[in-house]
Amino acid sequence: MRNLQEATERICELKGSLVALDALSTALIAALHPSQRVTVRAAFERHAEVARTVLLHAPVSEHTVSAFEVDCARHATLLAAEPWRDGGIESLLLATVRIAAPGGAAAPGGATGFLFARDGRTYLVTGRHVLLDAAGDHRPERIEIELHTDAADLRSTTIVPLELYRDGVARWVESADVAALEVGHDALPAAALRHAFTPAHLEVAALRPQAGSSVHVVGFPHGLHDTLHRLPVVRQASIASAFGLPFQGRACFLVEGRVLPGMSGAPVVMPMPAGPGDLPWALLGVHAARPEAAGRDPVDDPALGLSPAWYGAGLMALTRRESDAAPAP
Repeated sequence: MRNLQEATERICELKGSLVALDALSTALIAALHPSQRVTVRAAFERHAEVARTVLLHAPVSEHTVSAFEVDCARHATLLAAEPWRDGGIESLLLATVRIAAPGGAAAPGGATGFLFARDGRTYLVTGRHVLLDAAGDHRPERIEIELHTDAADLRSTTIVPLELYRDGVARWVESADVAALEVGHDALPAAALRHAFTPAHLEVAALRPQAGSSVHVVGFPHGLHDTLHRLPVVRQASIASAFGLPFQGRACFLVEGRVLPGMSGAPVVMPMPAGPGDLPWALLGVHAARPEAAGRDPVDDPALGLSPAWYGAGLMALTRRESDAAPAP
């Protein structure tokens, strides 16, 4: 009787351990980037086939084999699922927009920006020099952004013009080399597929970003993009300075990677599996032009592959209105 009780207790312990492992594996799968899921799924299928062969030649019951097959099928389904996507495409790519500046002196390929929403308002965030660069004689009166209008046909887009001045006064607000231009709701077509970062995407502490952490920079390097589906490209980079500290006293951190002209204003992001809404990415920063520092060589420095990204948390101050301030007690 004692042996039966011990066996029962042991079976219960094993069940509890299996449930915990199942929860862990589900969480790990959910945290994987889509490209990593493809790799893991292929490896899982190989290992599962080996385990299946062992089980079929081992003295185990049909219940064991059946449970194995059920769990394998469930994990394969989880690995094949794409919760990162919306309407067949990753929402991150739809949150990043290409900017053209008719009449400006910017590169023909244009620049990069993204949408940021708070308190019922939507902003286009980009590099300040994309809107005005006196040194380069870049002074456009307006810019244009391209938005998708049909999730089933990504070739369908619309051009949205945005005026930069009202009665001769700039409509954007800026800090360092980051600018935020409020986009009126009447300026955005009702059919546009809009995905915007929010203050919730700035809560990055739980992800523990640090020097060496992998990040993604999404944009249009030298204007390069999918010209058929009108989508940006994603560059791999890594954090190259102490995250959370102002590099050289400026509100930025460094990223290492081949982030090229045309990507100024691009979002610098990390996967955020439990992120809010349909945009599961944490917004760490806004990629900027290379810093100008006394004594640096403007020709050789680009070979370092280092460039600054302004902390995303700064968008809260940049997009704050006086009416947003808490009333005095």
